[in-house]
Amino acid sequence: MPASTRTPAPATARATAPTPTRRPGPASARTSASTTAPAPTPTTTPGSTRTPAPTPPGRETRPGGEGRAVARPGGGGRPVARPGGEAPAVAGAIARPVVSELRLSAYAGRRRAVHPLGPVTLFAGPSGSGKSTVLHAYEALARLGAGEPLGEVFPDPAAYVPDSARPDAEGRRGFSLGCTVDGPAGPVRLDLAVQAEPELRIVGERLTRHGRTLLSTALRDPGRTTVQAAWLTAGSTPVTRAPLPDDLLGTALLPLRVAGATAGQREVLAAAEQTVVGLRSLFPCAPEPAKMRAPVPAGEGRLLRDCANLAEVLHRTHNACPRRHQRLAAVATAGCAGPVTGIGVRELPGGTVQALLGRDARPATPLDRLGDGELRYLALALTLLTGPGVYAMDRIAEVPEAMQCLTLLTDDLDRGLDARQVGALLDLTADITADGHMRLVGAVGEATAAQARRMPGVAVVDLTS
Repeated sequence: MPASTRTPAPATARATAPTPTRRPGPASARTSASTTAPAPTPTTTPGSTRTPAPTPPGRETRPGGEGRAVARPGGGGRPVARPGGEAPAVAGAIARPVVSELRLSAYAGRRRAVHPLGPVTLFAGPSGSGKSTVLHAYEALARLGAGEPLGEVFPDPAAYVPDSARPDAEGRRGFSLGCTVDGPAGPVRLDLAVQAEPELRIVGERLTRHGRTLLSTALRDPGRTTVQAAWLTAGSTPVTRAPLPDDLLGTALLPLRVAGATAGQREVLAAAEQTVVGLRSLFPCAPEPAKMRAPVPAGEGRLLRDCANLAEVLHRTHNACPRRHQRLAAVATAGCAGPVTGIGVRELPGGTVQALLGRDARPATPLDRLGDGELRYLALALTLLTGPGVYAMDRIAEVPEAMQCLTLLTDDLDRGLDARQVGALLDLTADITADGHMRLVGAVGEATAAQARRMPGVAVVDLTS
């Protein structure tokens, strides 16, 4: 997922807000109660460590050998995290950052909804019950965590304002959502309030750990393009205050702004980095069979969201990942008509490749002759059997893969699949997710939900309209 970020100006312990760009808007600093999250001053811990000098974005900070935040090459400004957070160890904590809960406080048709997420979580319910809404909220938080601007994540923000939300005297309405990211630092909560009308902006953000507020932001002047942020320092200056852009997630900017010289700063860094890693470790997968049949150019073989380049990826796994490729061939029999003895790739003139199913004594079957359900089954199985290095996603290269847990997000998981294919796919999912390196969150129909309820390790969340 490409990211476009604005690198913020360096902050000091008593930052002076830059002269902002004024834009038309109400002069009052009061914000709508339906869009603004409370923003109390973070709780502080007494300390005497001096707040360090600011570090320019794009330069790595290593105070005492403990700095971990760097900007991407080329000045992209997106924070990246490294393992080894400095927050106190939590007994029984999850080793790899994962999103363990979604909260849709006021988001589209969902209100006060809290959804725990396990290794395999399937949302079920009738049409209009909100399955796709929940998945969209997860992806939106992931994109914000990756540094994407608010306007790119919500091109039609009014669509996510609850129908029952009434504008205030100045015509402002919005929505709110959040999540919990579990990991080495323990559970970390992120809550977000977004103003959708009359203009899109983040008006409140809060990052908390064990009930202590580590970061809070609030809109003070609607005429400015910034929010006032306060994060825990717990040094000679208990709290650092500075303006942050109102179209970017503040939590994702903290690794570029916090030096990590005090215990409080290190706690903030560990919580922010865990949240960013947990959110960014997401790959939305929506196979579209109509795009998967034609031969495709041979390239680097990174699987697209719609799996249109399935043949290209099979060409890569055939050469670079023979064990995974062989396992895919083994599970293909469960989801394809007739016996499958292997999956091959034929190189065609013009530099394109075409995938084939081996049929033993029978001629091989090109993928363009398979049914929609067979193609979707193969694409989803391939997604489960590969890893971040094969997906067309922004990899967290600074964190070893052993310290990451990738979540696959797929709407209409069972679309076009029969009961046999669904059963084989659920069995494969349970097997792949058992080692803790991969999770799955999806939406399914009632028939698949009934089948999944009988499987250990699979959680089915029933939504009602």
